[in-house]
Amino acid sequence: MSRELVNKCFVLAAWGAVGISCLILVSMISVITWNGLGAINLGFLFTEARNFGMSGGILYQIIGTLLIVAVAALICLPLALGTAISKSEYLKNRRMRKLCTALIYGLNGIPSVIFGVFGLIFFVNILGTGISWFVGSIILAIMILPTVVLATYQSINSIPKIYRESALTLGLNKWQVILHVVLPQGIGGSITGLLIGLARAVGETAPIMFIATAFSGVDIPGSPFEPVATLPTHILALAQQATAGQALQNAWGASLVLLTLVTLFSVTALFSRMKLRTISQR
Repeated sequence: MSRELVNKCFVLAAWGAVGISCLILVSMISVITWNGLGAINLGFLFTEARNFGMSGGILYQIIGTLLIVAVAALICLPLALGTAISKSEYLKNRRMRKLCTALIYGLNGIPSVIFGVFGLIFFVNILGTGISWFVGSIILAIMILPTVVLATYQSINSIPKIYRESALTLGLNKWQVILHVVLPQGIGGSITGLLIGLARAVGETAPIMFIATAFSGVDIPGSPFEPVATLPTHILALAQQATAGQALQNAWGASLVLLTLVTLFSVTALFSRMKLRTISQR
């Protein structure tokens, strides 16, 4: 078989894989949209759930989802920036760098349900926090931390060495170089990693099901140590009642809202990253 034929077969296989992946994605989005549109109206979006989701809307589920994910992002971003900067700028020992990388990849490979079990044992049972949305945010922040750290580290490592050398030549100390050169150039990678991590976290049920959420009977929390209702757990509860037509319809509607929230967040984060990249290149 000639090399040219092999290359053509490889290109064809690659494009076939891309086509299949896109087809699966479009099919899933189409099915969710088609089945969920029938449930979407103002009453569904702005009223509370009743009868375990069989009637009413998903107002408190939307608020709970946004709250727990937003706080997770606020917790994760500074930790990820600090870890990536320390690994890139201060950790010079090669073996220690390899160990740090291995630990980050190891944390990234832990199944999400393990994070939930850890939160249940450590926070709920040992520390006695009870069912708390804030604990859920901490667990989600830990879960997405490796993704954000790796994206930030790769972004920082892509900065040309001449940038740092020029800054040092101008008389800047180490911290000033990090603040004025490394951080502005690497923030785009942090936002990308945070976006990827939150896209995973916003749909997770297992890590927060037993430590942060309640399936019914809760509204807007009055303190950090109260449970919330979230869209993933609400969808799970409705799916268990799938034999009832209204419950299934509401599950499709909640799924469409969750998909829409992820899309809106992704688009906003993309434009924010592009703006920050433009500012850093000036």
